[in-house]
Amino acid sequence: MEHLYKSFEIKADEAGKITGYFSTYDRIPDSYGDIIAPGAFEKTIAARKESGHPFPLCWNHDLDQIIGTVDPEDIKETEKGPLMTASFFNTPLAQEKREIVKSGAVYQFSFAYDVLDWAPVELEDGTKANELREIELFEISIVPIPANQRAVMTEVKAGRRNSAKDADVINQIITLAKSLLDDEVETEEEDEPKGNAAAEDPKVSNSEEKEKLLDFIKNYGGKS
Repeated sequence: MEHLYKSFEIKADEAGKITGYFSTYDRIPDSYGDIIAPGAFEKTIAARKESGHPFPLCWNHDLDQIIGTVDPEDIKETEKGPLMTASFFNTPLAQEKREIVKSGAVYQFSFAYDVLDWAPVELEDGTKANELREIELFEISIVPIPANQRAVMTEVKAGRRNSAKDADVINQIITLAKSLLDDEVETEEEDEPKGNAAAEDPKVSNSEEKEKLLDFIKNYGGKS
């Protein structure tokens, strides 16, 4: 399953913790055209509380670099968004990343997630956006480049890689490409030389590759 990402800003303290908004509820679409509805994280946070397992804190979404944890009890719902406090592990890698954060060189959060419920909306200024209404949260990361520049350590947010808007565009491209390829195949069949000349027609030698491409597009379209 492909995870999606969004990002925000961080604040580090001397006790090995960082605080910030890993998402915000403002009505300004991020670079993927998404806004997040208040309460979108409620169920996923409640599920983690019930399980007793914290969310992993990663470096740049690298699961080989889990550098700390975010206790779901330390995520507070606010009007602005979910405000979290994360703790670094006492390991060389985690403390190295903590020093980078303290330096201010990297100061934003991002989160990996899946969308469980969403709807297209029109904002007050007429802008169209995808409102994410229920999100499954997988991990929270410290990142150098977020999708939402308003999310920083004290506020930070990371972006969606395949939004519903992206999926619509992909489906349109697939439909158009398939139509064009179908037309080419039909043209080849009409123009195919008779008898021995058929073996010399360069178009005919490409038909197998085109069939493979059509099969790929068909299969890809079924997954999108």
